[in-house]
Amino acid sequence: MQTRVLTGITTTGTPHLGNYVGAIRPAVAASRRAEVDAFYFMADYHALIKSDDPARIERSRLEIAATWLAAGLDPQRVTFYRQSDIPEIPELTWFLTCVTAKGLLNRAHAYKAAVDKNTEVGEDADAGVTAGLYMYPVLMAADILAFNANKVPVGRDQIQHIEMARDIAQRFNHIYGREFFVLPEVVIEEQVATLPGLDGRKMSKSYDNTIPLFSGGQKHLRDSIMRIVTDSRAPGEPKEPESSSLFTIFRAFATDAESSAFRQALIDGIGWGEAKQVLFERIEADVAPMRESYDALIARPAQIEEILHEGARKARAIAAPKIAELRDAIGLRSGVSTVVSAAVAKTESKAGKLPRFASFRDADGSFRFRLFSADGEELLLSKSFADPKAAGMYQKRLKGPGAMAAVLQVQPNALMLELDGEYVATTPEYRDEQARDEALVRLREALDQLAAQE
Repeated sequence: MQTRVLTGITTTGTPHLGNYVGAIRPAVAASRRAEVDAFYFMADYHALIKSDDPARIERSRLEIAATWLAAGLDPQRVTFYRQSDIPEIPELTWFLTCVTAKGLLNRAHAYKAAVDKNTEVGEDADAGVTAGLYMYPVLMAADILAFNANKVPVGRDQIQHIEMARDIAQRFNHIYGREFFVLPEVVIEEQVATLPGLDGRKMSKSYDNTIPLFSGGQKHLRDSIMRIVTDSRAPGEPKEPESSSLFTIFRAFATDAESSAFRQALIDGIGWGEAKQVLFERIEADVAPMRESYDALIARPAQIEEILHEGARKARAIAAPKIAELRDAIGLRSGVSTVVSAAVAKTESKAGKLPRFASFRDADGSFRFRLFSADGEELLLSKSFADPKAAGMYQKRLKGPGAMAAVLQVQPNALMLELDGEYVATTPEYRDEQARDEALVRLREALDQLAAQE
């Protein structure tokens, strides 16, 4: 059984070595595991909270997509898409907004930090705070819940957002009486490498101390490495590997044998300039093939667009049925519902007919049943049962109040009925989503009529 794992990448900058070692490389490796159903998306809606520079957002989306693909992400194995290409996400954000307590959002770390900063300098508590920053946790919950992700790898600063997504999902499930959402679990990658930047602090765009992964090519990579701050020990003087940024970065790319040799060279007194050249050559050996792929992708943005559009299609094949199911649950049903309801009521009052079951035996000896509407339309076909009593038990449950416990899972062109989390029956395959949604209304009406029976 596969576990669905979802990761978002904010599109506000150019990827650097720290991003590659800390996030991209381990995520690509994880995506190749057979037990993982991997979803990777570019969080360009989230980027709007942090940046109002359209050119930066646009360029970052292209560079980040090209980076992940060049680093080995296989779009055939994973679902790789842009957040803004999935209209179901903002729609779900509003559904969740309407059940999310304001008090929960008041406790979000980012919002509290902004309020505390304003308070310290005597500003109004909400000065400079946008609704986007305030609502960030709800949008993140929608990113996750739209696909019923089981696990979400995040840094420790994001744990609260996953906990809030669980709270929001539980509240929605409680209000509408069914387990619509899987409760996501946080995954903390304790072993993820954190690289030092040019000045020895954590490599981060915030500190302006990054080493580019692809931007600027080989020359920029080498020039950046040559700018890494070191101590004043001269060539011939022993260096302390464990306190050297060069050794920390080298170890993130090298084998154990290579790391051991570099460590010994530092102890033996290799000059800092020579050590930086060794570091550059080791990183370049890994980066050069990826850079070649990256440059080719950047030169053909239409190819990237095609990949992302296909990823969005795969993602929407999951998100769209989920939203259709939620719209039905919260009362935003198809406009045909009124017409269908009136027609069913008219038929029932005129002829006294009700939905009915028909049991039969398959050629292999197993037992199944069908559910027909009052006018004879086949609504459901059950799974096979080895025991006719089991088939009869489910029919009995659906002929009374037990029908209210039925859960309808919306598939791309069909519906699936579950009781107590177990698959029981499915509808025919419909020609398109509109036909499926109209059938959903008729099936709901039939189940309501069954539920009213003693």
